[in-house]
Amino acid sequence: MWKQAIENAVLKTSANIDRYGGEMFPHVSVDGGIKYKLNPNTDWTDGFWTGMLWLCYEYTGDAKFRDAARANVESFRKRLDAKVAIDHHDIGFLYSLSSKAQWMVEKDEAAKALTLKAADHLLGRWRPKSQLIQAWGPEGHEQNGGRIIIDCLMNLPLLYWAYEKTGDEKYRDVATIHADKSRRFLVRGDDSSYHTFYFDQETGDAIHGGTHQGYRDGSTWTRGQAWGVYGFALSYRYTKDPLYLETSKRLARFFLKSLPADDVAYWDFDVPIEPGTPRDSSASAITACGILELLGHLEPNDPARAELQDGLERTMKSLVTNYSTIGDESVEGLLKHGSYHVRGNSSPDDFVIWGDYYYLEALMRLEKGHKGYWYE
Repeated sequence: MWKQAIENAVLKTSANIDRYGGEMFPHVSVDGGIKYKLNPNTDWTDGFWTGMLWLCYEYTGDAKFRDAARANVESFRKRLDAKVAIDHHDIGFLYSLSSKAQWMVEKDEAAKALTLKAADHLLGRWRPKSQLIQAWGPEGHEQNGGRIIIDCLMNLPLLYWAYEKTGDEKYRDVATIHADKSRRFLVRGDDSSYHTFYFDQETGDAIHGGTHQGYRDGSTWTRGQAWGVYGFALSYRYTKDPLYLETSKRLARFFLKSLPADDVAYWDFDVPIEPGTPRDSSASAITACGILELLGHLEPNDPARAELQDGLERTMKSLVTNYSTIGDESVEGLLKHGSYHVRGNSSPDDFVIWGDYYYLEALMRLEKGHKGYWYE
């Protein structure tokens, strides 16, 4: 099943290269869920397409994927040099899956240097007074100046990696302080999570939790929970802090226990379920990758292992069987029923490029033992 799904993804990705060229990047679907909306490398999601190209190259050895990925990396070089739409924390999403992936695959020194430059840019989001990485907007922004979001856990590997490559402790220190703050304030006592949390910009005092894309402030946005599962597992890989491992496991078990009968998440765990309530297949794909990472760190006799393994397999079988586009060559995306921003009515039921990336990463982990591009 996994091999068939990968080969279908490779065929679709190859066809999409011909459609997009080296300068355009898919974001979410349009035209009734047939084609991807494209942008010229200006969105936070653009690294996911490049990551798919590198995965396909490693699976096939076909230079078509490598050449397209290299062209993408050059676009990311220009974007960082010109500081185009990078006033946010998602630098890890952009550069871990583009230039860092190139470094990992080809040991290209220029790609390594570009990735370190990106890590320095992310470090510029650090706010010493409040001891956090500011998610969005300029320093001092009235609403967002003291705001963290759970998504940032997936950007921290860029900083951990920079520490490993340079030995400069500032990268590791900022990443671990932010991870600790996220664990303390974004993860609730019942193992659910806030999407965002606000702090006083001058003192760092906690103010309140909230959401941006979830159903309500106190609900659990499923993609946020997924970022937490994977992000804390990766923080554990880099730091070996057992609290991160425990937190990832808690979040993963909550996610699996909250799933509907077909084992793929709705967009929020607390939203009323009615006919037509949007799913978020991307949240389940991200969580599958996070559980695969988590399982690699658990002891063989860990009592949660069987539960997590079973949940992983049920999720991936449902994604391939019920949510993939295998057999439909008319569409560009791999995974149906992803959601971007349901409350904002922005692609509530579409292909989303991050869903396609994590779906393919999970398949590559299962079939080939690949580990993604978050660490070497």
